[in-house]
Amino acid sequence: MTGIGFMGFGEAARAFAAGWAGAAGPLVAYDIKLDDPAEAVAVRAACADHGATPVAAQDLGGCAMILCLVTADQAVIAAGAAPPLVPGALWLDGNSCSPGSKARAAARIGAGYVDMAIMAPVHPARHRTPLLLSGPQAEAAAQRLRALDMVVEVVGDRVGQASTIKMLRSVIIKGMEALTAESFLAARRAGVEGRVIASLLASDPGIDWPVRGAYNLDRMLTHGPRRAAELREVAATLREMGLPDDMARATALWQDRLGMLSLSPGAEDLAARADRILGAL
Repeated sequence: MTGIGFMGFGEAARAFAAGWAGAAGPLVAYDIKLDDPAEAVAVRAACADHGATPVAAQDLGGCAMILCLVTADQAVIAAGAAPPLVPGALWLDGNSCSPGSKARAAARIGAGYVDMAIMAPVHPARHRTPLLLSGPQAEAAAQRLRALDMVVEVVGDRVGQASTIKMLRSVIIKGMEALTAESFLAARRAGVEGRVIASLLASDPGIDWPVRGAYNLDRMLTHGPRRAAELREVAATLREMGLPDDMARATALWQDRLGMLSLSPGAEDLAARADRILGAL
C-alpha cells in the first residue's frame, strides 16, 4: 500500500497535486476521459504536468488513500467502479453530493469510506482549501491530510454530516449566482441596471455588487453544468429531509442555462459580460 490515487483528475485533483508539489509521494490517477482517445491526450498531459501517472481504475487498488473527485452525478458510479481497497486504505469522497448519495457510495466502498466536503473554490488556495470530513474513518483521514499541510476539520463520525453542510451552504452560494443572473440580465436589457445596482448598494453596502455580479456570471459560464449537477444533489438533500426544494431546482436551471452557452466570460466587467450573455440567450 503506497501513494495517493485520484479517481477523477479534473480541476480539484490538479489543484491539490499542484499544491503538494511532490511532497505527497507517488501519485496515480484515473479519469474516465482516459477511455476516450479524443480526450485522453489532454488528461495524460495534465497528469504529466502535475506529477501523476495515469492508470486504469483497477490499478488504484494499491493506494493508501484515494481521493474521488468526479462530478456530483458520477460519484456513486465511480464508487461502483472502484477496486477493492486494501486493509487500512481510505476512500475520500470529495464530490458535492447529497447525504443519500454519499451513503450509497459508502455502501459500495466499505469500511475505508470518508465523506469529504470541499468548502471553497480550489483556486488560489489549492491544497489549503478548507475541507470538512465525517464518517467512522474521518479522524484517520484528517491525520493523513494534515501531514500534507491541508486544512481539515472533522465534523462528525457519520457519513453524510460533512456533505449536509456543503449542500445547505450551496443553497445560498449558488442561489446568489442564479439571482444575479435573473436580476442583472433583466436589468441590463431594460436599461435600468444602474438604478438597480445603486439600490442594492444602498441596502447592502458591504457587497461590491458590480464586482460580485461579474464574478457570479463568470462562475456560471465557466462551471454551470457542474454546479447544476451539484444543485440537483442539493435538491435531493432537501427532499431527503422532507423539505421543499424549489430554490435548489430553480438554481440548477439557471446554472445549466448559462453553462450550456459554452461562452467565454470575457472581460471582468458586469455590463460587458451581461451583454455577451444576452446576445447568446
